Amino acid sequence: MAGQEVDIAAVKAYLLNLQADICAQLAEEDGSMEFIIDEWQREGEEGVMGLTGGGRTRVMEGGDVIEKGGVNFSHVHGKTLPASATAHRPELAGRSFQALGVSLVIHPRNPYVPTSHANIRLFVAEKEGEEPVWWFGGGYDLTPYYPFDEDCVHWHQVAKDACDPFGEEVYPKYKQWCDDYFYLKHRDETRGVGGLFFDDLNEETFGWDFERCFAFLRAVGDSYIKAYRPIVAKRKDTEYGERQKDFQLYRRGRYAEFNLAFDRGTIFGLQTGGRTESILMSMPPEVTWKYAYQPEAGSEEARIYDYLSPRDWV
Repeated sequence: MAGQEVDIAAVKAYLLNLQADICAQLAEEDGSMEFIIDEWQREGEEGVMGLTGGGRTRVMEGGDVIEKGGVNFSHVHGKTLPASATAHRPELAGRSFQALGVSLVIHPRNPYVPTSHANIRLFVAEKEGEEPVWWFGGGYDLTPYYPFDEDCVHWHQVAKDACDPFGEEVYPKYKQWCDDYFYLKHRDETRGVGGLFFDDLNEETFGWDFERCFAFLRAVGDSYIKAYRPIVAKRKDTEYGERQKDFQLYRRGRYAEFNLAFDRGTIFGLQTGGRTESILMSMPPEVTWKYAYQPEAGSEEARIYDYLSPRDWV
């Protein structure tokens, strides 16, 4: 990666614009309120990793369509990379780092509208006298409670369309990674119906330079709202009752379990002494756990369990 310019300013400008666009579109779809804006800054060398920096957290709670949604931008600096970032790259231990990204989770009110998650980010690991080591990561996944095949196909088709200009091998690789990553080992089920997940994207992955890797990041970031908003629009007015809401709250428990036990972003944020409110904004507003629950065979609730293993949608 020697000699390549790492244009952090361009990435930051894109991420802030993406955050604003996603919030505007989701607020328009909700129709009842806007996302509040919480600007935050960390001065000095706080946290276990000497973390400094800041961000812009945007949150909606109590909307007619979005029960709770958070779209977070952050740009932080640290003295040393945490264990979660160097576990599979021990040669980076001891380097300082910059991390910037947008991370979002949308928990809709209507049980027929899926929860969605997206994240795109850039890491730069630095050491005096050496070229910076950089990599991009991100993706998005969909977590329905009452699934519709046409929604799953649309979600994956948009993801594939975003990847295809970069090579026919890209979508299958990152679709598979998503299926493998968003998997609850203790439940033996995927978190939902998948999407895209990638990490450690740099010139060693496909032979792309920084600009092409950044172009791919933009393609993924821009495609999220194209994938999600039509599903929200189609399902948000579907009638539901207490039974459907109860099942949604029960299935949200799986979401909380994954984020706390397995999610790299959550673990990274907590290990670096990051801003807790922003890190945990992904948690559902309400959730229930039931002991040894089993849906009635053939019921509407039982359908989701046929979707919790990898499937080719397009």
